[in-house]
Amino acid sequence: MRHLIYPRLTTAFSVGPKPNRRQFSAALTLGALGLAAQSWAQTPSEAALEAKAPDMPRQGSVLTVPRITLLEGQTFQHERQPLLLYWWSSTCPFCALQSPSMQALWDSQKSRGLRMLALSIDKKPEDARAYLKKRGYTFPSAWASPEWRQQFPKPKGLPITVLMDSQHKVLLAEKGQMFAEDVEAIARLF
Repeated sequence: MRHLIYPRLTTAFSVGPKPNRRQFSAALTLGALGLAAQSWAQTPSEAALEAKAPDMPRQGSVLTVPRITLLEGQTFQHERQPLLLYWWSSTCPFCALQSPSMQALWDSQKSRGLRMLALSIDKKPEDARAYLKKRGYTFPSAWASPEWRQQFPKPKGLPITVLMDSQHKVLLAEKGQMFAEDVEAIARLF
């Protein structure tokens, strides 16, 4: 019996003339997730920020988002409009699954007054720009540098989705991947 070992995950399967397809598929999936988890945010500064990250904001709490420069160069400032915050990373497999739904929500709701700010926690802004361009995402995005995150810390986890009303009050705060129908439901909240 050979063992494939991944960070905090161990799986075993027989290596024989006819390996079990389900076991082999599971091992490959676990390996891919393990490698993605290793590459995502394991720099000492990112790990330190995550260790100090606050819990999710409570519904009804008021958040003040500092000015930030979007990846395209414009300054983003939260005004008196509903705002959807979306923390993501180009190496986060769960963000990759949620981002198409976020793009669809942005496309359908920006004319209704929804503002969106996608906050990349990639190591470099160039990584975020390349990821967005490759996938054709147009939602407003900024690189949340470690310095900026000292002013406005990302809650623990990834992806993080927070919807605020025009008075900066939190209407929704979700940690982890949201399914497409859950992202679509955000449109009914503002």
